[in-house]
Amino acid sequence: MKIKSLKASIHRIPLVVPLIEEGALKRDMVFCEVETDDGIIGWGVTGNYLAAAVVAALEKHIFPVVEGMDPREVEAIHWAVWWKLNPRTMTGVISNALSALDIALWDIHGKQTGRTVAQLLGGHRDWASTYITFGLHQYDRDQLVECAKMFVAEGNNALKMVVAVDEGGWREDARRIRAVRDAVGDDVELMIDANFIFTPVEARMLCRAIEDCNLSWFEEPLHQNDARALRDLRRHTRIPIAAGQNEGHRWRHRDLVENQAVDILQPNCCYNGGYTETRKIAHMAQAYNLPIANGAGWPVFNMHTMAGLMNGGSVEFHVATGYMGSVLFDNTPGPENNRVKIPDAPGLGFEANHDVLKDTLIEAT
Repeated sequence: MKIKSLKASIHRIPLVVPLIEEGALKRDMVFCEVETDDGIIGWGVTGNYLAAAVVAALEKHIFPVVEGMDPREVEAIHWAVWWKLNPRTMTGVISNALSALDIALWDIHGKQTGRTVAQLLGGHRDWASTYITFGLHQYDRDQLVECAKMFVAEGNNALKMVVAVDEGGWREDARRIRAVRDAVGDDVELMIDANFIFTPVEARMLCRAIEDCNLSWFEEPLHQNDARALRDLRRHTRIPIAAGQNEGHRWRHRDLVENQAVDILQPNCCYNGGYTETRKIAHMAQAYNLPIANGAGWPVFNMHTMAGLMNGGSVEFHVATGYMGSVLFDNTPGPENNRVKIPDAPGLGFEANHDVLKDTLIEAT
């Protein structure tokens, strides 16, 4: 079996998000299709960061390196890409492009062997726990509460909301968090995500203001995932710290682990080099007795990691990227009773919707 062709494209998806006008929000993503010489096709994706550059990297640079290689030999493929295109193992465009390629390769391997990606990764179980990221900054406080109640009423017992972007600063974040906690009660898990934005002082002030709100984790509170500053914050709060969702390889995750900067590590296969790199990060976390969890969305891909590995935690069904996956691919599973079940079909367990891909295609510029 050999890699015969690779195609990459950018797609812009109008989002359907609760309480927000349909089409008011849009997200871009990169889709990657890999075909073997015996006709097996695998799919992969990555996010909207420098999407045109990712497409160029996949088609013009990575494909000439991996053409003719066995798609199952992912260690050889990663080695070739690193040393021919990224010998200093930098993050960014190469990591994202390699993620999309690698996911497609594991999809191919699963289809060729008749096994799911979760089984190939280790087969710990055929499901993963879930949480809903609902708390967008576009909501005012009343809408935030309304949306939280809606998801709880649908049977979801774990929610995440965004902080660090309101004009009112950390003080308004504290008010918003308290409003949601009061609305959903103490039995619902609640997490917050600052998306790298806070300074250490702002993050510490928010933690001090909300420590009694029983949060399950504070995700990526600080600029650049500064491991030293995260370690210091972690020592000054009882709120567990999570990070790693956009880090591009295992060495960045190792810095978080060795600095004792996190309680939960968050590798995302759509950004860090794919399942091949995610498995290494997860095994490293196992050696330090750390759980992993999914941040940065793309649940229908990351569910395989969380189900397949013994320290796998919750899958993030983000109202944006979760929706994108459900429309771009057919027969993708969603959360039911706070779990997502891995499809029985081999590989990823679902196929691309070519009509949607055609309708959402945009030119790389």
